Order: sequence, then C-alpha cells, then structure tokens
Amino acid sequence: MKTLFLGGIKSGKSILAEEYTLNLAKKKPYYLATTQFIDKEMQEKIQEHKRQRSDTFHTIEEPLELTQTLTKLQGEHVLVECLSMWLNNMLHHKKNHTQILQEIESLCKLDLDLVFVLQDVSCSVVSEHKLVREYVNLSGIIAQKLAKSCDEVFQVTAGLQMRLK
Repeated sequence: MKTLFLGGIKSGKSILAEEYTLNLAKKKPYYLATTQFIDKEMQEKIQEHKRQRSDTFHTIEEPLELTQTLTKLQGEHVLVECLSMWLNNMLHHKKNHTQILQEIESLCKLDLDLVFVLQDVSCSVVSEHKLVREYVNLSGIIAQKLAKSCDEVFQVTAGLQMRLK
C-alpha cells in the first residue's frame, strides 16, 4: 500500500504521516530521511524531526538514491520524509528531469508499504527565478504521479487531514 501526505510548510503533514505509519506497521517501521545538512537552520529542522519521532522508527538517511536504498527493505513499512527535500537534493546535484521522474516511477513500483510526504507548492506565485519555477513544476508533476499511483492521498492544512483518495 502506498500513501501520500501533501501539504504546505508547517501544515502538520509530517506528524500526521508519522502517526499514520506507526498505526499501519505491525513492527517498528523505517523512516527514510532525505534532508541533507545544508545550513544551521536545516540542521535545527532535522534535530526537531529527530526529537519528534524519538525512537519509534529505524532511521535511514539517504538524500538521493531512494529506490536503491528501499529495495533492501522488502516487506517493510517505510515513511519517506520528504520528497520535497529529495527533489531539492536532486536539482542541487544537477540530476535531470528524466532521472528525477524515473526515480519516482521506480518508487511507485516497489513492493513496500510506503508513506510519502510532499510539500504542496502549487499555490505559490510564478517566480522570476528559473530554478524556483523548475522546482515548482517538477514538484507538481511528482504530486500528480504519486497521487495517481498511491492507494490513499491526504491533503493537510493547519494540522487537519482531508482524504482525497
């Protein structure tokens, strides 16, 4: 089973996705953390997420090669937190659109119970910066592909989830 939690920054999607994963799993699930240590603010955010989940997950840190990493966990429940940071990493490391979208398609084909977290950036204004426009466009395409492939999709706003699918 695959599930998507989609919401804005600080919408509560991470906490709800963690609770959902813990309720779904019969044993201690995995938490695939995608964020790279970029700066002090990001380090603080990572520490906040670590405190939030405490020892309730097995944590794996992987910023780029998600499918390759997850292939080793057949039959497990995994929270992928978050695909927005993964997309940021992929663009930072100069991966092209084909590589990015192939990775998403590969993730969707894995025989795992996966819970994805993705920021909804679709309501933002069109940026004057090319890289921001590329990020927003790819994020929207990823959201569409995941929503189509996932069994369940939740939109999160102000800590409340609404089931879309």
